[in-house]
Amino acid sequence: MGGTGPGQYDTAAKRWAGVGPYYAMFPTDFADRVVRHYTHAGDTVLDPFAGRGTSIFSAAVQGRSGIGIELSPVGWVYTRTKLAPAGKRAVSNRIRELDTQAGNFRREAEALPEFFHHCYSPRVRQFLLMARKDLDWRGNQVDRTLMALLLVYLHGKRGGALSNQMRQAKSMAPDYAVRWWTERQLAPPDVDPVDFLTRRLEWRYAKGRPSTAKCWVYLRDSVERLPELKRELREGKFKPVRLLLTSPPYYGVTNYHYDQWLRLWLLGGAPNARRPKGAGAHRDKFENLEKYRRLLARVFEGAAALLDKKSSVYVRTDRRELTRDVTNEILRSTFPGRRIRVKEQPFVRPTQTSLFGDASVKAGEVDFIISGS
Repeated sequence: MGGTGPGQYDTAAKRWAGVGPYYAMFPTDFADRVVRHYTHAGDTVLDPFAGRGTSIFSAAVQGRSGIGIELSPVGWVYTRTKLAPAGKRAVSNRIRELDTQAGNFRREAEALPEFFHHCYSPRVRQFLLMARKDLDWRGNQVDRTLMALLLVYLHGKRGGALSNQMRQAKSMAPDYAVRWWTERQLAPPDVDPVDFLTRRLEWRYAKGRPSTAKCWVYLRDSVERLPELKRELREGKFKPVRLLLTSPPYYGVTNYHYDQWLRLWLLGGAPNARRPKGAGAHRDKFENLEKYRRLLARVFEGAAALLDKKSSVYVRTDRRELTRDVTNEILRSTFPGRRIRVKEQPFVRPTQTSLFGDASVKAGEVDFIISGS
């Protein structure tokens, strides 16, 4: 839970930085280095594909303002919570309050699809249903903090999560998971949710809460939100952006809904992995090349309108030829006349392409860097 490396979790910022198992996430130390190198205290950092908010959190704890936009409510909950977690006592009280009423969901817990019966014990199912109904994660800081912790521990290794054995960063297909558990005769662990969450709460808050600069994090589509931010910049709501630091979705790799379907269920979604109708154009696996190119073009164009004249741009993306070439093309079109440095990044940790089965010799990532003047 806490790691063993010397100094790995010796500050509040380090303990909260890791909130949110998430595919394609920046390594925290990488974001820290980039923010420190390309900005100064008081500068503004923008990430239009914020994910779990690593770049924004890194900016905030180093005295920079951050603007993050994220389409996934899972990533948005993680980011908002890290930037401003509620007090420990209030969260602890909320856990116990939910537990006292969770028994009212006994019938609903029995009616859940087969997957949930294999994944969670009856008491955990009831607690999760109560949390799903009662937590106001959009509008209440305490409820959002508790929801973030529930999302972190919703599934993972036995003993370290509320669920049966399951990968932590990516929700598994229900039918596959049921077959896997059945073949191995794995019953859901008998977990007391109050005791489990209380112990995790004690560890997370052991160094206090992080001190962060002012940030704005939006649960929106960047294609829609960035033009609005241009108007707000003119109105003086925030200073021009000094660093654009982001990692766009990789072409043909991740799927917004399918990969996080179980956490999306806890946030109010359907109890299955099927993508709901009308979910939006940018929640797919990005397998249409023209749509993918158009998305990157519109987002980087919108972001460019917020940058100051001395801004830097740092984009990490997939090293595979197609994704790399499209990103390169869009950046050169968006920032004509500016020198783009390309830096190869071999795998040093599991990332989108490795997690989803790319074992080719070109596996890895690449950074496109535009240094400010």
